[in-house]
Amino acid sequence: MKENLKIFCIGETVLDIIFRDNQPIAARPGGSMLNSAVSLGRAGMPVYFISDYAQDHAGDLVHGFLMQNGVSTQYVSRYSDGKTALALAFLDDRQIADYSFYRIFPGDRLNLPIPAVQPGDIVLFGSYYALTVSIRAKLTGFIRNAKENGAFIIYDPNFRSAHLSELNTLKPLIMENISLASLVRGSDEDFTNIFGISDVQDAFEYINKAGCPFLIYTKNSEGVEVATQTYNRSYAVPRIKPVSTIGAGDAFNAGIIYAAVSGTPGSANPPGWLWDHLVETGVLFSEDVCQSLDNYISEDLGNRLKISEPWIDEHRPD
Repeated sequence: MKENLKIFCIGETVLDIIFRDNQPIAARPGGSMLNSAVSLGRAGMPVYFISDYAQDHAGDLVHGFLMQNGVSTQYVSRYSDGKTALALAFLDDRQIADYSFYRIFPGDRLNLPIPAVQPGDIVLFGSYYALTVSIRAKLTGFIRNAKENGAFIIYDPNFRSAHLSELNTLKPLIMENISLASLVRGSDEDFTNIFGISDVQDAFEYINKAGCPFLIYTKNSEGVEVATQTYNRSYAVPRIKPVSTIGAGDAFNAGIIYAAVSGTPGSANPPGWLWDHLVETGVLFSEDVCQSLDNYISEDLGNRLKISEPWIDEHRPD
């Protein structure tokens, strides 16, 4: 791992209340980037969460949970004139969630100093939070500064069908986010919702035209595809019976970051074995999350990862 490496995850904080058969069965701190940050914290990575939530009971629960799981809250802003957001997640028979969100935010948000980002640091951002007008100027300012300073930027659109009515307004913002990214990790559902397409090469054409050279395209149980200007590969994923798929994509993002900490694909032509390693680790994280109601990897997997440092050399071909 690069000395003094920092990983920054910037995104929304919610408290997920999970329902099955219309009955509440669990409550978990959530939000896509928070989920990724907790997985990385459990794996022993130097991760910082950039977000805002209220000085209320739900916020206290989230705050304590982050610190217990090795996530720095140094860059969290806590407001008093609003409430921590809630997300009601209703699981269907495939354990896929349909969400209802409840938000009471202050007028002025994300009041915190911008952290210093160094070459080789990693930044993860995305979801609807990255399109929100009230924080967008601060968020994009941070992302642009990080890019100028040599950080590796990962963008996950995580664009849900609930926001399709806003697509005409939001699509230019999504394209701007893509243009700032070093790598886009998106699902087939994202690209169907945003562009009306269902093919990885069509998706990569949009991504590459916007200025991002790398795409990891996930297809739930149907596998993963990598697309670049010089490398394309499809990967199968294990067939499992999930307990919940909430956080599966977020865990995949954490997995590729974990795998990349000693060798981000920052060159113009990363080797195939590096892409293999990123995808395999992303799948490992995602599969683990699907085995419980947690939105993040298990403490057991995290402890095993702490013991075995993720050195790329272990995966380098002879």
